Amino acid sequence: MTYQRPNIEKMQGYSPGEQLNDPAVIKLNTNENPYPVSEKAQAALRNLDAASLRRYPPPLADDFRRAAAQLHGISPDNIMATNGGDELLRLILTTYVDSNETVAVTRPSYSLYPVLVDVQGCKLHEIDLQEDWSMPADFAQQLQQANAKLCILVNPHAPSGKLLSQDYLSELAAAFSGILLVDEAYVDFIEPEQNYQSVPLIDKHENVLILRTMSKGYSLAGLRFGYGLGAESLIAPMLYKTRDSYNTDLIAQKLALAAITDQDYAQSTWERVRQSRNSLTEQLNSLGFTVLPSHANFVLAQVPDKMDAKALQLALKERKILIRYFDQDRLRDKLRISIGTDAENDRLLEALHELLA
Repeated sequence: MTYQRPNIEKMQGYSPGEQLNDPAVIKLNTNENPYPVSEKAQAALRNLDAASLRRYPPPLADDFRRAAAQLHGISPDNIMATNGGDELLRLILTTYVDSNETVAVTRPSYSLYPVLVDVQGCKLHEIDLQEDWSMPADFAQQLQQANAKLCILVNPHAPSGKLLSQDYLSELAAAFSGILLVDEAYVDFIEPEQNYQSVPLIDKHENVLILRTMSKGYSLAGLRFGYGLGAESLIAPMLYKTRDSYNTDLIAQKLALAAITDQDYAQSTWERVRQSRNSLTEQLNSLGFTVLPSHANFVLAQVPDKMDAKALQLALKERKILIRYFDQDRLRDKLRISIGTDAENDRLLEALHELLA
């Protein structure tokens, strides 16, 4: 006998990357920022008055919302703070997608999306990317044919790192009758020359929501803090109806506020990651891997011919280097490698030289 809802009993849960409690391990498997959180955020933690913890935090995280609004040039009414980006995903499904409605995603994509769809008990429609990881020419038409209520696109794409332009997203939003959620977890690592500017889309299209997170670009993965941007008509129902009463805690609010206002430091780490990404891509290609150009803080590397990707991942683990392998179609001959410090990347390359020899 089980007390689970039938859809929960049938579903598979999300499988996160390994988190080994060993300081000797090089973690290149969960797309964390390899550099420390800003000194401003560290100071905010040191200066926290423990006596303030007996009271509830500001329910809407208004100080953070105002700071984020100033950064993006929009109103605080266009922003809501969440307990990590994943909470925003849950809130969107809870608020906008009924059990008989359809959520569309690309395949492959972030593996949490299907899990959250299963939890909500709604329908999942997966649309295959083309061989070069680009979008199908008839993607908007497929959304309409599936009668999708919500489409989730991670941009830059995970796990390939490929980038969709804001012009493409604008055209898609105009052609789609449902809600377009653009998951920009890795947006901070896009090359500046791309001039990628998605925030204006929320003024142009009332059906666009954007997910941002403090986990990657601001080195706060352990804090669990994200935020959503969108038209007030999309934000307000989540902010005032379906959000948990105090969904972000006081410590998280203060550290996130300090980090997002320290843009000089944050952008310096993004540039270091971009430089390391380009260098690692070049060196992996020279070793016989086929590495796609990436706009994220990771690369997707196809292993050399006649090599087993899973075996290579396990061999690196024995050397205390963690990278990510996905047992999925189109990914079984590939490895996703997060960008580490230059020293960590060099350790990875040295280990690969030994293993390939």
